[in-house]
Amino acid sequence: MAANEAKKVAVAELVAKLKDAKTVVLSDYKGLTAVEADALRKKSREVGVDYFVAKNRLFKLALQEAGFDVDFGTDLKGTTAFALSNDPVAPAKLVYDFSKEVKGKLAIKAGLAEGKKLSVAEVEALAKLPSRDQLLSMVLNSMLGPIRKLAYAANAIVDKKEA
Repeated sequence: MAANEAKKVAVAELVAKLKDAKTVVLSDYKGLTAVEADALRKKSREVGVDYFVAKNRLFKLALQEAGFDVDFGTDLKGTTAFALSNDPVAPAKLVYDFSKEVKGKLAIKAGLAEGKKLSVAEVEALAKLPSRDQLLSMVLNSMLGPIRKLAYAANAIVDKKEA
């Protein structure tokens, strides 16, 4: 396969990933060791995040082809890794939490959500939100609270009538 064809295939794959993703986080991975990078990839698989390295120029082309009118400017310079998922919080949480674990060797550059560029601060704020599973758990617990109280009250009434 010619180099030009390989680039077209790579861009097409990136376009498909971008169209499926709700959130994309760009990060600088320059300081990571091979062991740390492997650990990050493993964690990303566990939480359903696609974490990969791609050429900045190919990513820019993929953004254009996917219909995103976003200019990342200097954020797409140097070493860049991409974390994306259809879970809007997971990529930000993954990169943010892992950057804390490796004490700044992994740095958030920017993000993309709903077709809008996110600053580092916005990505960090997104990372601090509860995950989808945590939100569902919170909703379920809030719904079960009144049901449990009703069950306890009904049991108390039954116990009282039996006594």
